[in-house]
Amino acid sequence: MNKTEMFGFSLETDDRTEEEKTRQRAAKKDCQEAPKAPMDTDYQEEMEATKPQIRFNLNFDKEIRGEARDNSKRDSNTFDIVRLFEAAASRDIRQLDGLHQYLHKSMKKLSDSLYKSYGKTALMKALLHIKDDKNETVELLLDISEKLGDINEFVNAAYTDSYYKGQTALHIAIERRSLSYVRLLVSKGADVHAKACGKFFQPHDGPYFYFGELPLSLAACTNQADVVDFLMENEYLRANAELADSQGNTVLHALVVVADNSEDNTDFITSMYDRILKTTARLHPKLKLEDIENQNRLTPLKMAAKTGKIALFSHILKREFQDISTKHLSRKFTEWVYGPVHCSLYDLASVDSCEDNSVMEILIYGSDIPNRHEMLQTEPLSRLLEEKWKKFAGRMFFTNFLFYIMYLIIFTLVAYNKKSGKPPFPLERTTNGYLYASGQLLTLLANCYFFFIGIIDMKRKRPKLQTLLIDGYYEILFFMQGVLFLFSAGLYLCGRKEYLGLLVLCLALSWVNLLYFSRGDIHMGIYSVMIQKMILSDILRFLFVYVVFLFGFSAAVVSLLIMPPETNTTETTQSGKGRFLIPLNPDEECLKPGFSNISYTTLQLFKFTIGMGDMEFTQDYEYIGVFYVLLIGYIILTYILLLNMLIALMNRTVEKITMESTSIWKLQRAITIMDMEKRLPCCLRGRFRCGVEKKLGTALGDDHRWCFRVEEVNWNKWNINLGKIDEDPGCWNRVQQPTSDTPPNRMNRGRSWRGFFTEGSQRRQQTHQSTEMGLLSNTQA
Repeated sequence: MNKTEMFGFSLETDDRTEEEKTRQRAAKKDCQEAPKAPMDTDYQEEMEATKPQIRFNLNFDKEIRGEARDNSKRDSNTFDIVRLFEAAASRDIRQLDGLHQYLHKSMKKLSDSLYKSYGKTALMKALLHIKDDKNETVELLLDISEKLGDINEFVNAAYTDSYYKGQTALHIAIERRSLSYVRLLVSKGADVHAKACGKFFQPHDGPYFYFGELPLSLAACTNQADVVDFLMENEYLRANAELADSQGNTVLHALVVVADNSEDNTDFITSMYDRILKTTARLHPKLKLEDIENQNRLTPLKMAAKTGKIALFSHILKREFQDISTKHLSRKFTEWVYGPVHCSLYDLASVDSCEDNSVMEILIYGSDIPNRHEMLQTEPLSRLLEEKWKKFAGRMFFTNFLFYIMYLIIFTLVAYNKKSGKPPFPLERTTNGYLYASGQLLTLLANCYFFFIGIIDMKRKRPKLQTLLIDGYYEILFFMQGVLFLFSAGLYLCGRKEYLGLLVLCLALSWVNLLYFSRGDIHMGIYSVMIQKMILSDILRFLFVYVVFLFGFSAAVVSLLIMPPETNTTETTQSGKGRFLIPLNPDEECLKPGFSNISYTTLQLFKFTIGMGDMEFTQDYEYIGVFYVLLIGYIILTYILLLNMLIALMNRTVEKITMESTSIWKLQRAITIMDMEKRLPCCLRGRFRCGVEKKLGTALGDDHRWCFRVEEVNWNKWNINLGKIDEDPGCWNRVQQPTSDTPPNRMNRGRSWRGFFTEGSQRRQQTHQSTEMGLLSNTQA
């Protein structure tokens, strides 16, 4: 150890000439910030300017004496960063001849700042130029560094620029898929928990590769099982699988991020996921790796649901291990099998909506989640929702429907029997008066309920605009219904007659909202979904374009036409009391609106759109030719073009929605189930909870879990789990594989199923018969 290192710092040596220092200071002025250069290049590399640092000048005595330096000798024996990087990239150790002697003589080390460019060392440069899993300069550089005593600093040096910050030589060796160099670096003290947290390794707009920052996550996300095993089980420093990155993601979270639902990707992601789980369980039996949450309170399962990774999501839910040492890692347990019928127990931990931030809640309320319709159809979610509907939600939904019908009847009667005059009206102390007041009060309470429930739902769901338009369609309408009635009630109490307008709008909307209860029936529900989709997509777009045309042409017509001079339509009469003006034709109105009124013009043009327009009133106006041009153009664009386009779009929407309308209806019913469950009192939630608590025979001993039983019929796997067949389907934990002690009647049951399903293939039938004969001989023996 140098004397300077004893005081907490190291003093580097410097043998650069004044010309070299001047040139590097000039380069520093030209490059103030780290360039967004590539991680490595075979062409001229952008080097970082030397940072200010106190260094010991080896040639200070010669400069004082004024002795000249032999530059030719210096060029052949001196190793600067450019020469060192070129030698490392060349993979030729002969270009590093004399490096150790030069460093020893000049008291330099390979970890000095003069040999780094934005934290990049010659070791990283050599690893980036591995060919055929070999670069001999790596071993030589490590050997020289170890002899000079800076091996730990040299191996663990990391990039310092913001783009590749934190990346070490170990990250590069893993990315280059070199197990041999990973072993070498770890044996030399490489930090297996170093975090590459630069911009390139974080999600952002543009090319990036997020793998969880840690070396273990990088190896897992690049499908290197041998490297993963070594990092987790090596004898030097084992990687901690529960260690999280800057976003709180563990290696399992990182695997979820890189999953893309393709077949090849899913195969390696699921295999790596299970491998890490098994290894962690073997090394740390008490560690529950899957229960670790990231900064967004998401476990790997919840993260897969949140990001729409349906393949990995389905695998996690249905993961089942048969080995007793890893059986506790399963989330699915086959209880019994009888032919093609499988009875399975699914672990509901983190899945059921009884827990906060559950998988079901994430999927139902996450309108921006891709594949969520399909994910809700996976088991056990599909059967669990169906069970909730049968257990309590269906009855609650029907009860709400009856109450809403009563509300509509009362509201309609109250609105129909409205009173004339200036509100508020005094209470009539009669039977009808009391009934009328009671109806008003009940209607007010119902709409207050709709108003406050809408606020609570929006606060709980924290919806985006997309969520409101897709999932909260009827919730918005019910909320608007409550708002309209409350405004109407306010105007009524203030004595304004305008309350009636808002009241009838609320009444009309209340009847429209009756379609909400079509969710209880699949046929009416699908029909309602189609109406909703067409209103929110085709009709909204049509109305936007149509309003532009309508008001545009209305403004043009109003600006074009000039009213003719008024003719005298009255006569003067003389009487004893004075002179009076009376109309010549008493049946004709004194004032008739014309095209100078933009509201009247808009209404008339709207009539032309629906084929009810009248052109006779234009005969007394000037510029009729231009008016006809505008009118014909308007009719072509709206009546012919827009309406027919709307019809075509609606036909296409119907055809498109037909394929997914059932899934959308099931999603809407799932939203209804979730909302009703949230409104249940806490004492009733536990009573209506679906599933059963089971004691599972696993390596954990008394492993009690809340499970949901699902019975499935799968003709493709009927002959795979013959070892699960048992006389008593409930005793699944006592099922053993067929042995010579298996009773004949139990084996005959398995043979009867096999004989029934193998008559299509003669060769397969013969194979099964020979197998059966062997089994019979064993049982008889």
